[in-house]
Amino acid sequence: MINGDLRKMQADVDDDTNVSYKMRIGDHIVPLNEYLGKKISLSFSGAIHCINCGKTSKKSFSQGFCFPCFKKLAACDTCIMSPEKCHFHKGTCREPEWAEKHCMQGHYVYLANSSALKVGITRGDQLPTRWLDQGATQARPIFHVANRRLSGLVETVFKDVVADKTNWRNMLKGLDVDFNLYQEQERLIEQVYEGLDALQSEFGIEAIEDLSDKNQTYEFRYPVLEYPTKVVSINAEKTPLVEGTLMGIKGQYWILDTGVINIRKYTGYEALLNI
Repeated sequence: MINGDLRKMQADVDDDTNVSYKMRIGDHIVPLNEYLGKKISLSFSGAIHCINCGKTSKKSFSQGFCFPCFKKLAACDTCIMSPEKCHFHKGTCREPEWAEKHCMQGHYVYLANSSALKVGITRGDQLPTRWLDQGATQARPIFHVANRRLSGLVETVFKDVVADKTNWRNMLKGLDVDFNLYQEQERLIEQVYEGLDALQSEFGIEAIEDLSDKNQTYEFRYPVLEYPTKVVSINAEKTPLVEGTLMGIKGQYWILDTGVINIRKYTGYEALLNI
C-alpha cells in the first residue's frame, strides 16, 4: 500500500510500439503493466494539494491547481486550451519567462488516430507523450511551426475539415480503425491550402515547415486485456473507494471491470494505492 498525492501517469513506448505505464503517487513510481488482471484500488482521503504551491485546496482547478495559482499562472491561462489566443506578442502574458520556455518554442501540428482522425498540437519535447496521453494508436507530425500561437492558428485552419478533440468513450472501447495518415495528410492539406497560404503570407514561409516527406507514422499498442462494451465513468469525489480488476490502461485512464477512471483528472488528490 502506497499513500501520496497523485500525478498523471508516466507513459513510455518501446521499439515494438508497446506502451508501458507507471503510477506516480507521492514520491513513489509504481510500474503498472505487471498488474494487469490483478485487483487494484485507490482510496481517496478527500484532501487536495495544489501541485504548484502545495497548499490544501477545497477544489482542483485546471487539473491540480488551487484557485489563486489558477488565476495567476500562465500555465492556467485560456490560451493553453486555445493556443491561437496567445497574447505574448501583446506584452500581456502572465509569466513572460515561463512563456519563453514553453510557448515561444517550436511546436508540431500533427494528425492522430484516437478512435477517429484528429488534428492536434504539441511542443517537440512532448512527443510521443502527448499522443500516449490521448490514447492515440497512430500519429504523424505534419508541420513544424515557430511557436505555440502559430501552431494554434494552423490547427484552427484544419478544424473545419477534421476534429480537434478525442472521443474518449470510443477511445476506451478500442474502436480504432487504421488510417493511412500520409494520405489523410495530403487530402486535408488540399482542402485547407488557402488558409495555410494566408498564414505563410503573414508570418513568413519559413515559420511553417511542411513535414509531408520528412516524417513517419508512429503506431502504439496499449496494455489492455479487454475493452469495455459500455463505458462507465467513475467519479472519485462521489465514490472515494475506486476498486476492481485492472483490465487495461489507455490514455490516462484505468480500465477496470467496474468502470473507468481518468487518473490525470485527480492530479493533486491524496490517495492510497493498494495492489
